[in-house]
Amino acid sequence: MCGICGLVGKTTTIDLANSMLSSIAHRGPDARDLFIDKDVFLGHTRLSIIDLSEAANQPMYSFNQRFVIIFNGEIYNYLEIKQELISKGINFKTSSDTEVIVNGFGLWGNKIFKKLNGIFSIAIWDRELQKATLARDRYGVKPFYFSIKNKELVFGSEIKPLLLVMNSEQMIDHQAFVEFLKFGNSLSEQTLFNNIKELVPGEIIEYEEGKLQTSKFWSITDIKEINISDDEAIKSTTKLLENAVERQLLSDVPVGVFLSGGIDSSLITASASKHYQSKLNTYTAAFDFDKGVNELELSKKVAKHFNTDHHELFIEGKNIPHIVEKLVEHHDAPFSDAANIPLYLMTEMLGKDVKVILQGDGGDEFFAGYRRYALLQKYRSIPYNYFTPVFNIASSFIPKRNIRIKRMVEAFGAKNDAKLMADLLSIDSRSRNTFQLLNGDTQLLLSKNDPDERFYYYNELFKEKDIVQRMLFTDTQIILPRTFLEKVDKSTMANSIEVRVPLLDNELTGFILSLKSNQKIRYGEKKWLLKKALRGIVPDFVLDGKKTGFGVPYENWLKGPLRELMMDTFNDSHFKNMNLFDSRNLNKVASDHINNKANYGFILWKIMHFGIWAKKYKMSF
Repeated sequence: MCGICGLVGKTTTIDLANSMLSSIAHRGPDARDLFIDKDVFLGHTRLSIIDLSEAANQPMYSFNQRFVIIFNGEIYNYLEIKQELISKGINFKTSSDTEVIVNGFGLWGNKIFKKLNGIFSIAIWDRELQKATLARDRYGVKPFYFSIKNKELVFGSEIKPLLLVMNSEQMIDHQAFVEFLKFGNSLSEQTLFNNIKELVPGEIIEYEEGKLQTSKFWSITDIKEINISDDEAIKSTTKLLENAVERQLLSDVPVGVFLSGGIDSSLITASASKHYQSKLNTYTAAFDFDKGVNELELSKKVAKHFNTDHHELFIEGKNIPHIVEKLVEHHDAPFSDAANIPLYLMTEMLGKDVKVILQGDGGDEFFAGYRRYALLQKYRSIPYNYFTPVFNIASSFIPKRNIRIKRMVEAFGAKNDAKLMADLLSIDSRSRNTFQLLNGDTQLLLSKNDPDERFYYYNELFKEKDIVQRMLFTDTQIILPRTFLEKVDKSTMANSIEVRVPLLDNELTGFILSLKSNQKIRYGEKKWLLKKALRGIVPDFVLDGKKTGFGVPYENWLKGPLRELMMDTFNDSHFKNMNLFDSRNLNKVASDHINNKANYGFILWKIMHFGIWAKKYKMSF
């Protein structure tokens, strides 16, 4: 894993290049270098994982010196591709995956990206054609941002280096803002910066002589449904799971596993402990803010079962205001999934002992691990839109303090499937939401922007599928890359830790996506297929146990250690001068929350993050 950044179409000074690299130095503390040629700059900061030698540093040239590459990520099948290239007469100077990509690009062009089983953001400069090619992995595990202005292309693993080039006033994008208000972060390729976008997962951008061309090397619509028996599905899943984990153990530095004691992390531990060449390190954390609700004992049992070298991390969430502000800085955005805090604290505590961690992201989205899939499966045979008035009437009788139940009932009163899916993914509800705290002028200005826009797009794209399958597919395209994978990358790379996600392996996910929805979840049992595939591999006490988990207590923090930060943010001159929110209403909501008259935790959490970010980057609307 690394950090990359670049600029095409503008003469770059060494000072600017070094400033851009310094802004992402945390992503790669082991080495840094740059390539400058005329109006092109490519920069790289390295976290050394495969081939630790200086020869594997980047930027790196192809065998014929025509192509220059900077690359962030890991390619797990690079040795297979390397053999194919060797058979065609290409010689290699390193044992790195980077050299395989750049030489593969020289031979196959953009077709190389579909061959790659891994996680990546890649930029390649063609010195002969004076053309830049950018690509991002198919599920968006590694971030990749870009902007084009005045025939200049600037890009990077984070937004920071882009802002050093775009030193003009930053405006907030209205569509991204309404998505943030409802979901806690923007959900489309548009960021909250109106002139900065993110590459769509599976996308290729080619930039030549000021002209941009986009294409896809992979799309979820390429997946075709197959008809196989349950036994075949179970057997294939078992094999593919093991192959995926074994493949991602490839490393020249030690590899560990975040073990929560749940199904996903336990299956990774099971396979990794079997194939890892030495004793596997596993890590479980307990926080001083988890109120004793943790999985230390369960994780200890799993670790003992697989004979791992197990470590328990006891972490204090000291100075929470500082951590919140630090994570706004690392996300370059107001990001409201508070689970980034424990991830940041865990990787901070790992220090220099480990560089690579495996964890189970993607298991819920591909194997149907959320409650909403069970609810949708229960109602999928019922034209529930006929009962919309019933749900709407029922919601009016549910007390406002029962936030979760009221939100769920209101969601099932949605006018169509797309709206239902969107509402199920938001903690806001129709009767209590962040949009209501905007002042009248701002509400009117944003009235034409629909926060559910992406859900309508994917609901139409997947219209031939049943509603459970549509929700599963939509989650892999929206919530997985834009929320969960964003959370993992930014909060862990802040501490120079590479997190790998074996459950997003190409072969595994391609197969799971091709199965019918009732082979992933059955009779309302979440992860039905996964549990069947793991029976006898993962202990029954994990497969049949109830996952406890804990929520980050940000609602209580807003009444205690974050109260001052929240109120200072709301009363800050920059926040007020933006004139977006109704100050009187906002202060009343904050007061009611602090005094336990009502729970407005998530709404206040979002607005506080927005205010911190808007001030830091001097945003205007």
